Amino acid sequence: MNVGNLDAETAGIELKGRIHFDFELKPAMGLLTINCVKFVSYYGTKELPPQNSISQGPRFRVRTFASRKSTNKSRREGRPSKSFSLQTKETLPEDNNVLAETNPSKDDINNGKSVDSAPQDSISFPSRSNVLQACTITSGLIAALGLIIRQVSHVGSMEGLPIHDCSMEVSFGFEMWHLELITGLVMVISSCRYILLKTWPNFSESSETANKQVLSSLQPYDYLVVAFLPGMSEEFLFRGALLPVFGFDWKSVLVVSTLFGVLHLGNGRKYSFAVWATFVGIVYGYATIVSSSLVVPMASHALNNLVGALLWRYTSKPLTEN
Repeated sequence: MNVGNLDAETAGIELKGRIHFDFELKPAMGLLTINCVKFVSYYGTKELPPQNSISQGPRFRVRTFASRKSTNKSRREGRPSKSFSLQTKETLPEDNNVLAETNPSKDDINNGKSVDSAPQDSISFPSRSNVLQACTITSGLIAALGLIIRQVSHVGSMEGLPIHDCSMEVSFGFEMWHLELITGLVMVISSCRYILLKTWPNFSESSETANKQVLSSLQPYDYLVVAFLPGMSEEFLFRGALLPVFGFDWKSVLVVSTLFGVLHLGNGRKYSFAVWATFVGIVYGYATIVSSSLVVPMASHALNNLVGALLWRYTSKPLTEN
């Protein structure tokens, strides 16, 4: 074997070692292995014929070493190689899209926007049919409970038990002066509610929440249903049944009114609403004792509900502005 052949074979061995080294490196980078011809042409070194002179062999080795050195230097300095740059250019649009989707921009953050956030103010209210159905069923159950208590008290009193007969203490009688009492109650309670709405933020917030839940999906004529059915059924239970059972006096008024106020808590209605309901219960209890008639508290409660509903509808802001 002559020297030229020896140098060529030596160069071939070095080249194979370079290819073997690149074969071990590039799978770690996620790239395909290239053959000898593409590798040499890629790094700017021309492919040599199998037989070369002695002077060409070192030049080839120097070029190969320089290419390898520049590649290693680029990696040490943190610069991507050419093949890595090509891979980065191909995948960069997808990566940018992923980053844009997962990381909101500063403008979006400043404007209160978020990629995954749902639209604000997406508060759902029950439909009109659901509200009317719930109002009718609840009022029917309350009235049925009141009727049962009144009947039980009547039978117990007839049997000689120490219990007040509710039907004898509070009747459905009506006199003309009851109309004046009803009018006065509506004016007093409506005025007090209006003052509290303007001066007590907690009560205003509770009233707004309760009105939105019940009245938002209703038509104005539906207010007659949600005003009269609860007003009449609640008064039938609390002032027509419980009040006489507990003694039909001021102590009974306070106990029943407190129970009436506590039961008005929940569903966004805070303690202020319970205080208001307790006060209203005391007023209705007083009117019941004075008149001995269920018509007075029933009519007063229903009319106050209607006035409050109409006042909320025509004075509150539309839901789209809230």
